[in-house]
Amino acid sequence: MKNSYHLGRIGFLLCLIFALGASTLQAATPRVDLVRVNGELTYILARHVETALAAAKEDGANAVIIELDTPGGQVLLMEHVVQAIKASPVPVIVYVYPSGAHAASAGTFVTLAAHLAVMAPETTIGAASPVGPSGEDLGKTLQSKVENTLAEDAAQLAERRGPKAVAWARKAVTNAAAASAKEALSLGVIDFIEPDLPSLLQAVDGRQVKTAAGMVSLHTAGARVRTMNLNAWQDFLNKLVRPDLALLLVTLGVMGIISELSAPGGYMAGITGSIALILGIYALGVLNANMTGLAFIALAFLLFIVDIKAPTHGVLSLGGIVSFVFGGAMLFNRPYLQTPWAVIITLAFLLAAFFTFAIAKVVQVHHKQPATGLEGLVGKQAEVRKALTPRGMVFVDGGWWKAELVNGGSAPVGSHVEIISYRGLHLLVRLTE
Repeated sequence: MKNSYHLGRIGFLLCLIFALGASTLQAATPRVDLVRVNGELTYILARHVETALAAAKEDGANAVIIELDTPGGQVLLMEHVVQAIKASPVPVIVYVYPSGAHAASAGTFVTLAAHLAVMAPETTIGAASPVGPSGEDLGKTLQSKVENTLAEDAAQLAERRGPKAVAWARKAVTNAAAASAKEALSLGVIDFIEPDLPSLLQAVDGRQVKTAAGMVSLHTAGARVRTMNLNAWQDFLNKLVRPDLALLLVTLGVMGIISELSAPGGYMAGITGSIALILGIYALGVLNANMTGLAFIALAFLLFIVDIKAPTHGVLSLGGIVSFVFGGAMLFNRPYLQTPWAVIITLAFLLAAFFTFAIAKVVQVHHKQPATGLEGLVGKQAEVRKALTPRGMVFVDGGWWKAELVNGGSAPVGSHVEIISYRGLHLLVRLTE
Protein backbone atom coordinates (compact mmCIF):
# COMPACT_ATOMS: atom_id res chain seq x y z
CA MET A 1 0.00 0.00 0.00
CA LYS A 2 2.84 2.36 0.88
CA ASN A 3 4.57 1.67 -2.44
CA SER A 4 1.32 2.44 -4.31
CA TYR A 5 0.89 5.65 -2.34
CA HIS A 6 4.45 6.80 -3.13
CA LEU A 7 4.08 5.86 -6.78
CA GLY A 8 0.88 7.91 -6.93
CA ARG A 9 2.59 10.94 -5.44
CA ILE A 10 5.52 10.60 -7.85
CA GLY A 11 3.08 10.32 -10.80
CA PHE A 12 1.19 13.40 -9.65
CA LEU A 13 4.43 15.41 -9.31
CA LEU A 14 5.61 14.31 -12.76
CA CYS A 15 2.27 15.38 -14.29
CA LEU A 16 2.51 18.72 -12.49
CA ILE A 17 6.07 19.27 -13.69
CA PHE A 18 5.05 18.35 -17.25
CA ALA A 19 2.09 20.75 -17.16
CA LEU A 20 4.21 23.58 -15.79
CA GLY A 21 6.88 22.89 -18.41
CA ALA A 22 4.35 22.91 -21.23
CA SER A 23 2.80 26.12 -19.89
CA THR A 24 6.24 27.76 -19.65
CA LEU A 25 7.14 26.60 -23.15
CA GLN A 26 3.87 27.97 -24.53
CA ALA A 27 4.40 31.28 -22.74
CA ALA A 28 7.92 31.48 -24.20
CA THR A 29 6.67 30.80 -27.73
CA PRO A 30 5.83 34.08 -29.50
CA ARG A 31 2.18 34.63 -30.45
CA VAL A 32 0.61 36.77 -33.11
CA ASP A 33 -3.07 37.63 -33.43
CA LEU A 34 -4.80 37.35 -36.81
CA VAL A 35 -7.76 39.58 -37.73
CA ARG A 36 -9.59 39.10 -41.04
CA VAL A 37 -11.14 42.08 -42.82
CA ASN A 38 -12.88 40.54 -45.82
CA GLY A 39 -15.34 42.69 -47.77
CA GLU A 40 -16.66 46.21 -47.29
CA LEU A 41 -15.10 48.00 -44.32
CA THR A 42 -18.17 48.12 -42.09
CA TYR A 43 -18.66 49.44 -38.57
CA ILE A 44 -18.60 45.83 -37.35
CA LEU A 45 -15.21 45.12 -38.97
CA ALA A 46 -13.73 48.45 -37.91
CA ARG A 47 -14.81 47.83 -34.32
CA HIS A 48 -13.48 44.27 -34.54
CA VAL A 49 -10.02 45.56 -35.53
CA GLU A 50 -10.02 48.07 -32.66
CA THR A 51 -11.05 45.36 -30.17
CA ALA A 52 -8.36 42.97 -31.44
CA LEU A 53 -5.66 45.63 -31.09
CA ALA A 54 -6.77 46.36 -27.52
CA ALA A 55 -6.75 42.63 -26.68
CA ALA A 56 -3.26 42.21 -28.15
CA LYS A 57 -2.01 45.02 -25.94
CA GLU A 58 -3.59 43.51 -22.82
CA ASP A 59 -2.36 39.94 -23.21
CA GLY A 60 1.06 40.55 -24.75
CA ALA A 61 0.82 39.49 -28.39
CA ASN A 62 4.04 39.98 -30.34
CA ALA A 63 2.19 41.37 -33.34
CA VAL A 64 -1.25 41.74 -34.92
CA ILE A 65 -1.76 40.71 -38.54
CA ILE A 66 -4.72 42.25 -40.38
CA GLU A 67 -5.56 40.00 -43.32
CA LEU A 68 -7.12 42.44 -45.77
CA ASP A 69 -9.31 42.07 -48.85
CA THR A 70 -11.63 45.05 -49.23
CA PRO A 71 -13.16 47.29 -51.91
CA GLY A 72 -13.11 50.10 -49.33
CA GLY A 73 -15.58 51.77 -47.01
CA GLN A 74 -16.57 55.03 -45.41
CA VAL A 75 -13.85 57.59 -44.71
CA LEU A 76 -14.89 57.91 -41.05
CA LEU A 77 -14.50 54.16 -40.45
CA MET A 78 -11.16 54.17 -42.25
CA GLU A 79 -9.94 56.98 -40.02
CA HIS A 80 -10.92 55.06 -36.87
CA VAL A 81 -8.94 52.03 -38.01
CA VAL A 82 -5.91 54.14 -39.02
CA GLN A 83 -5.94 55.93 -35.66
CA ALA A 84 -6.17 52.60 -33.79
CA ILE A 85 -3.15 51.27 -35.73
CA LYS A 86 -1.09 54.42 -35.10
CA ALA A 87 -1.92 54.30 -31.39
CA SER A 88 -1.07 50.60 -31.02
CA PRO A 89 2.04 49.72 -29.00
CA VAL A 90 1.87 46.25 -30.58
CA PRO A 91 3.28 46.05 -34.14
CA VAL A 92 0.56 45.83 -36.78
CA ILE A 93 1.18 44.01 -40.06
CA VAL A 94 -1.36 44.45 -42.86
CA TYR A 95 -1.37 41.46 -45.22
CA VAL A 96 -3.30 41.85 -48.48
CA TYR A 97 -4.35 38.24 -49.01
CA PRO A 98 -5.26 35.90 -50.73
CA SER A 99 -4.19 35.99 -54.38
CA GLY A 100 -6.66 38.24 -56.23
CA ALA A 101 -7.43 40.33 -53.14
CA HIS A 102 -7.62 44.15 -53.15
CA ALA A 103 -6.66 46.86 -50.70
CA ALA A 104 -8.76 49.45 -52.50
CA SER A 105 -9.99 52.86 -51.41
CA ALA A 106 -10.06 52.84 -47.58
CA GLY A 107 -7.95 49.67 -47.65
CA THR A 108 -5.09 51.69 -49.18
CA PHE A 109 -4.96 53.97 -46.14
CA VAL A 110 -5.13 51.04 -43.72
CA THR A 111 -2.22 49.36 -45.52
CA LEU A 112 -0.14 52.54 -45.53
CA ALA A 113 -0.80 53.02 -41.81
CA ALA A 114 0.56 49.58 -40.89
CA HIS A 115 3.96 49.25 -39.26
CA LEU A 116 4.71 46.65 -41.93
CA ALA A 117 2.77 46.10 -45.17
CA VAL A 118 2.80 42.78 -47.00
CA MET A 119 0.95 41.67 -50.13
CA ALA A 120 0.38 38.22 -51.59
CA PRO A 121 1.26 37.69 -55.27
CA GLU A 122 -1.36 38.86 -57.78
CA THR A 123 -3.01 41.33 -55.40
CA THR A 124 -3.62 45.07 -55.91
CA ILE A 125 -3.65 48.26 -53.90
CA GLY A 126 -4.91 51.77 -54.66
CA ALA A 127 -7.88 53.46 -56.38
CA ALA A 128 -8.48 55.61 -53.33
CA SER A 129 -10.32 58.49 -55.03
CA PRO A 130 -13.19 59.80 -52.87
CA VAL A 131 -16.80 59.36 -53.98
CA GLY A 132 -20.14 60.44 -52.58
CA PRO A 133 -22.13 58.46 -50.00
CA SER A 134 -23.91 56.56 -52.78
CA GLY A 135 -20.89 55.99 -55.01
CA GLU A 136 -21.55 59.07 -57.14
CA ASP A 137 -18.99 61.70 -58.16
CA LEU A 138 -18.72 64.70 -55.87
CA GLY A 139 -19.23 68.24 -57.06
CA LYS A 140 -16.13 69.94 -58.42
CA THR A 141 -15.48 72.15 -55.39
CA LEU A 142 -16.22 69.48 -52.81
CA GLN A 143 -14.24 66.91 -54.80
CA SER A 144 -11.20 69.19 -54.74
CA LYS A 145 -11.45 69.79 -50.99
CA VAL A 146 -11.90 66.14 -50.08
CA GLU A 147 -9.20 64.97 -52.50
CA ASN A 148 -6.66 67.47 -51.17
CA THR A 149 -7.34 66.44 -47.59
CA LEU A 150 -7.18 62.70 -48.27
CA ALA A 151 -4.13 63.06 -50.54
CA GLU A 152 -2.30 64.85 -47.74
CA ASP A 153 -3.33 62.15 -45.25
CA ALA A 154 -2.11 59.42 -47.60
CA ALA A 155 1.18 61.25 -48.18
CA GLN A 156 1.81 61.57 -44.43
CA LEU A 157 1.14 57.85 -43.92
CA ALA A 158 3.56 57.00 -46.75
CA GLU A 159 6.24 59.53 -45.74
CA ARG A 160 8.40 57.00 -43.84
CA ARG A 161 8.41 54.80 -46.98
CA GLY A 162 10.22 57.29 -49.19
CA PRO A 163 9.46 59.88 -51.88
CA LYS A 164 8.29 57.33 -54.50
CA ALA A 165 5.72 55.95 -52.07
CA VAL A 166 4.56 59.46 -51.18
CA ALA A 167 4.11 60.41 -54.83
CA TRP A 168 2.17 57.22 -55.54
CA ALA A 169 -0.01 57.69 -52.44
CA ARG A 170 -1.05 61.12 -53.69
CA LYS A 171 -1.89 59.73 -57.14
CA ALA A 172 -3.93 56.92 -55.56
CA VAL A 173 -6.26 59.62 -54.23
CA THR A 174 -6.18 62.25 -56.97
CA ASN A 175 -5.93 59.96 -60.03
CA ALA A 176 -7.30 56.67 -58.63
CA ALA A 177 -3.88 55.10 -59.27
CA ALA A 178 -3.56 51.40 -58.48
CA ALA A 179 -0.54 49.11 -58.24
CA SER A 180 0.13 45.40 -58.35
CA ALA A 181 2.09 43.75 -55.56
CA LYS A 182 5.33 43.94 -57.58
CA GLU A 183 4.80 47.60 -58.44
CA ALA A 184 3.95 48.45 -54.83
CA LEU A 185 7.14 46.74 -53.65
CA SER A 186 9.31 48.59 -56.18
CA LEU A 187 7.77 51.90 -55.10
CA GLY A 188 8.34 51.16 -51.42
CA VAL A 189 4.61 51.23 -50.68
CA ILE A 190 4.89 47.74 -49.12
CA ASP A 191 7.71 45.86 -47.41
CA PHE A 192 7.32 42.28 -48.63
CA ILE A 193 5.54 40.00 -51.07
CA GLU A 194 4.77 36.67 -49.41
CA PRO A 195 2.53 33.84 -50.66
CA ASP A 196 1.20 32.66 -47.29
CA LEU A 197 1.15 33.33 -43.56
CA PRO A 198 4.04 31.03 -42.50
CA SER A 199 6.39 32.67 -45.02
CA LEU A 200 5.25 36.11 -43.83
CA LEU A 201 6.05 35.24 -40.21
CA GLN A 202 9.50 34.06 -41.28
CA ALA A 203 10.15 37.12 -43.45
CA VAL A 204 9.31 39.78 -40.85
CA ASP A 205 11.11 38.04 -37.98
CA GLY A 206 13.81 40.27 -36.54
CA ARG A 207 12.54 43.47 -38.18
CA GLN A 208 12.38 46.55 -35.98
CA VAL A 209 9.39 48.86 -36.27
CA LYS A 210 8.41 52.07 -34.57
CA THR A 211 5.11 51.84 -32.69
CA ALA A 212 3.35 54.08 -30.20
CA ALA A 213 5.55 52.47 -27.53
CA GLY A 214 8.79 53.15 -29.42
CA MET A 215 11.04 50.77 -31.36
CA VAL A 216 9.93 47.15 -31.15
CA SER A 217 11.71 44.08 -32.50
CA LEU A 218 9.51 41.43 -34.08
CA HIS A 219 9.84 37.79 -33.00
CA THR A 220 7.47 35.94 -35.26
CA ALA A 221 9.35 32.91 -36.65
CA GLY A 222 7.44 29.82 -35.57
CA ALA A 223 4.93 31.96 -33.66
CA ARG A 224 1.57 30.60 -32.58
CA VAL A 225 -1.29 32.25 -34.49
CA ARG A 226 -4.44 33.13 -32.58
CA THR A 227 -7.33 33.97 -34.91
CA MET A 228 -9.63 36.68 -33.57
CA ASN A 229 -13.06 35.80 -34.94
CA LEU A 230 -16.29 37.78 -34.97
CA ASN A 231 -19.01 36.49 -32.68
CA ALA A 232 -22.00 34.72 -34.26
CA TRP A 233 -24.23 37.82 -34.46
CA GLN A 234 -21.44 40.04 -35.83
CA ASP A 235 -20.56 37.38 -38.39
CA PHE A 236 -24.21 37.10 -39.49
CA LEU A 237 -24.61 40.86 -39.97
CA ASN A 238 -21.28 41.16 -41.71
CA LYS A 239 -22.13 38.38 -44.19
CA LEU A 240 -25.26 40.30 -45.19
CA VAL A 241 -23.13 43.11 -46.54
CA ARG A 242 -22.90 41.76 -50.09
CA PRO A 243 -24.50 43.38 -53.15
CA ASP A 244 -26.23 40.19 -54.29
CA LEU A 245 -27.66 39.38 -50.84
CA ALA A 246 -28.75 42.98 -50.21
CA LEU A 247 -30.67 43.11 -53.50
CA LEU A 248 -32.16 39.65 -52.93
CA LEU A 249 -33.37 40.53 -49.42
CA VAL A 250 -34.99 43.79 -50.52
CA THR A 251 -36.73 42.09 -53.45
CA LEU A 252 -38.02 39.15 -51.41
CA GLY A 253 -39.06 41.54 -48.65
CA VAL A 254 -41.19 43.66 -50.98
CA MET A 255 -42.69 40.54 -52.58
CA GLY A 256 -43.63 39.15 -49.17
CA ILE A 257 -45.30 42.38 -48.03
CA ILE A 258 -47.23 42.75 -51.31
CA SER A 259 -48.38 39.12 -51.03
CA GLU A 260 -49.67 39.78 -47.52
CA LEU A 261 -51.51 42.94 -48.58
CA SER A 262 -53.03 41.16 -51.59
CA ALA A 263 -54.22 38.12 -49.64
CA PRO A 264 -54.19 39.00 -45.92
CA GLY A 265 -54.71 36.46 -43.20
CA GLY A 266 -51.64 34.24 -43.10
CA TYR A 267 -49.26 36.83 -41.61
CA MET A 268 -46.16 34.71 -42.33
CA ALA A 269 -45.56 36.31 -45.73
CA GLY A 270 -45.86 39.79 -44.22
CA ILE A 271 -43.66 39.05 -41.19
CA THR A 272 -40.99 37.27 -43.22
CA GLY A 273 -41.09 39.96 -45.88
CA SER A 274 -40.73 42.74 -43.31
CA ILE A 275 -37.71 41.08 -41.68
CA ALA A 276 -36.06 40.48 -45.07
CA LEU A 277 -36.71 44.09 -46.13
CA ILE A 278 -35.21 45.52 -42.92
CA LEU A 279 -32.09 43.34 -43.25
CA GLY A 280 -31.81 44.31 -46.91
CA ILE A 281 -32.07 48.02 -46.09
CA TYR A 282 -29.37 47.56 -43.44
CA ALA A 283 -27.07 45.94 -46.01
CA LEU A 284 -27.81 48.65 -48.60
CA GLY A 285 -27.04 51.32 -46.03
CA VAL A 286 -23.68 49.78 -45.14
CA LEU A 287 -22.84 49.39 -48.83
CA ASN A 288 -23.78 53.05 -49.49
CA ALA A 289 -26.22 52.07 -52.22
CA ASN A 290 -26.71 54.60 -54.99
CA MET A 291 -29.95 56.55 -54.60
CA THR A 292 -30.58 56.65 -58.35
CA GLY A 293 -30.34 52.88 -58.46
CA LEU A 294 -32.87 52.60 -55.63
CA ALA A 295 -35.21 54.97 -57.49
CA PHE A 296 -35.08 52.75 -60.60
CA ILE A 297 -35.89 49.68 -58.49
CA ALA A 298 -38.84 51.46 -56.85
CA LEU A 299 -40.06 52.47 -60.33
CA ALA A 300 -39.87 48.82 -61.41
CA PHE A 301 -42.18 47.74 -58.58
CA LEU A 302 -44.59 50.56 -59.46
CA LEU A 303 -44.70 49.52 -63.14
CA PHE A 304 -45.40 45.89 -62.23
CA ILE A 305 -48.29 46.90 -59.95
CA VAL A 306 -49.82 49.32 -62.46
CA ASP A 307 -49.69 46.65 -65.17
CA ILE A 308 -51.98 44.48 -63.03
CA LYS A 309 -54.52 47.23 -62.45
CA ALA A 310 -54.47 48.51 -66.03
CA PRO A 311 -53.26 45.65 -68.25
CA THR A 312 -51.09 46.79 -71.16
CA HIS A 313 -50.31 43.36 -72.63
CA GLY A 314 -46.99 43.28 -70.78
CA VAL A 315 -45.62 46.64 -71.92
CA LEU A 316 -45.35 48.05 -68.39
CA SER A 317 -43.97 44.75 -67.06
CA LEU A 318 -41.26 44.87 -69.72
CA GLY A 319 -40.50 48.42 -68.61
CA GLY A 320 -40.35 47.14 -65.03
CA ILE A 321 -37.77 44.50 -65.98
CA VAL A 322 -35.61 47.09 -67.74
CA SER A 323 -35.93 49.54 -64.84
CA PHE A 324 -35.00 46.85 -62.30
CA VAL A 325 -31.90 45.82 -64.29
CA PHE A 326 -30.81 49.48 -64.62
CA GLY A 327 -31.36 50.05 -60.91
CA GLY A 328 -29.47 46.94 -59.87
CA ALA A 329 -26.54 47.84 -62.12
CA MET A 330 -26.36 51.39 -60.71
CA LEU A 331 -26.90 50.35 -57.10
CA PHE A 332 -23.25 49.60 -56.33
CA ASN A 333 -21.30 51.82 -58.70
CA ARG A 334 -17.83 51.68 -57.16
CA PRO A 335 -14.42 50.20 -58.08
CA TYR A 336 -13.77 46.59 -57.00
CA LEU A 337 -17.41 46.11 -55.94
CA GLN A 338 -18.69 43.62 -58.48
CA THR A 339 -22.14 44.08 -59.99
CA PRO A 340 -24.12 40.84 -59.39
CA TRP A 341 -25.47 40.58 -62.95
CA ALA A 342 -26.77 37.02 -62.63
CA VAL A 343 -28.76 37.89 -59.51
CA ILE A 344 -30.11 41.14 -61.00
CA ILE A 345 -31.40 39.55 -64.20
CA THR A 346 -32.82 36.50 -62.40
CA LEU A 347 -34.66 38.67 -59.88
CA ALA A 348 -36.02 40.94 -62.63
CA PHE A 349 -37.71 38.03 -64.42
CA LEU A 350 -38.78 36.48 -61.11
CA LEU A 351 -40.51 39.73 -60.20
CA ALA A 352 -42.23 39.92 -63.59
CA ALA A 353 -43.52 36.36 -63.17
CA PHE A 354 -44.59 37.03 -59.58
CA PHE A 355 -46.67 40.06 -60.48
CA THR A 356 -47.98 38.66 -63.78
CA PHE A 357 -49.20 35.34 -62.43
CA ALA A 358 -49.36 35.28 -58.63
CA ILE A 359 -50.60 38.76 -57.72
CA ALA A 360 -52.71 39.08 -60.88
CA LYS A 361 -54.59 35.89 -59.94
CA VAL A 362 -55.25 37.23 -56.45
CA VAL A 363 -56.65 40.46 -57.92
CA GLN A 364 -58.90 38.47 -60.27
CA VAL A 365 -60.27 36.43 -57.37
CA HIS A 366 -61.08 39.61 -55.46
CA HIS A 367 -63.14 40.84 -58.42
CA LYS A 368 -65.15 37.62 -58.74
CA GLN A 369 -68.65 37.28 -57.30
CA PRO A 370 -68.56 35.75 -53.81
CA ALA A 371 -69.32 32.04 -53.85
CA THR A 372 -70.96 31.72 -50.40
CA GLY A 373 -73.63 33.43 -48.25
CA LEU A 374 -76.28 35.82 -49.53
CA GLU A 375 -73.81 37.54 -51.88
CA GLY A 376 -73.08 34.19 -53.48
CA LEU A 377 -76.78 33.66 -54.33
CA VAL A 378 -77.13 36.83 -56.41
CA GLY A 379 -77.67 35.95 -60.07
CA LYS A 380 -78.81 32.37 -59.42
CA GLN A 381 -82.18 30.74 -60.25
CA ALA A 382 -84.52 29.69 -57.41
CA GLU A 383 -87.70 27.56 -57.33
CA VAL A 384 -90.82 28.93 -55.62
CA ARG A 385 -91.87 26.55 -52.83
CA LYS A 386 -94.41 28.84 -51.14
CA ALA A 387 -96.30 31.18 -53.44
CA LEU A 388 -94.93 34.72 -53.62
CA THR A 389 -97.77 37.24 -53.06
CA PRO A 390 -95.42 39.14 -53.30
CA ARG A 391 -93.64 37.40 -50.38
CA GLY A 392 -93.11 33.72 -49.88
CA MET A 393 -90.40 31.03 -49.83
CA VAL A 394 -87.95 29.83 -52.48
CA PHE A 395 -85.50 26.94 -52.66
CA VAL A 396 -81.92 27.44 -53.92
CA ASP A 397 -78.58 25.67 -53.34
CA GLY A 398 -80.21 23.13 -51.03
CA GLY A 399 -81.75 25.72 -48.68
CA TRP A 400 -85.06 27.55 -48.08
CA TRP A 401 -85.05 31.33 -48.18
CA LYS A 402 -87.62 34.04 -47.61
CA ALA A 403 -88.12 35.94 -50.85
CA GLU A 404 -90.01 38.93 -52.24
CA LEU A 405 -90.88 39.91 -55.79
CA VAL A 406 -89.33 43.31 -56.46
CA ASN A 407 -92.09 44.48 -58.81
CA GLY A 408 -95.00 43.16 -56.77
CA GLY A 409 -97.45 40.67 -58.24
CA SER A 410 -97.31 36.97 -57.49
CA ALA A 411 -95.54 33.76 -58.46
CA PRO A 412 -97.12 30.30 -58.00
CA VAL A 413 -95.45 27.29 -56.45
CA GLY A 414 -93.11 25.54 -58.91
CA SER A 415 -92.30 28.66 -60.92
CA HIS A 416 -88.71 29.95 -61.20
CA VAL A 417 -87.33 33.31 -60.23
CA GLU A 418 -83.96 35.05 -60.52
CA ILE A 419 -82.26 36.38 -57.39
CA ILE A 420 -81.18 39.96 -58.08
CA SER A 421 -80.33 41.26 -54.60
CA TYR A 422 -81.09 40.88 -50.91
CA ARG A 423 -82.31 42.93 -47.98
CA GLY A 424 -81.31 41.64 -44.58
CA LEU A 425 -82.07 37.90 -44.79
CA HIS A 426 -84.71 38.35 -47.52
CA LEU A 427 -83.93 37.62 -51.15
CA LEU A 428 -85.17 40.07 -53.74
CA VAL A 429 -86.29 38.18 -56.89
CA ARG A 430 -88.03 38.62 -60.22
CA LEU A 431 -89.93 36.20 -62.46
CA THR A 432 -87.99 34.55 -65.26
CA GLU A 433 -90.95 32.85 -67.03
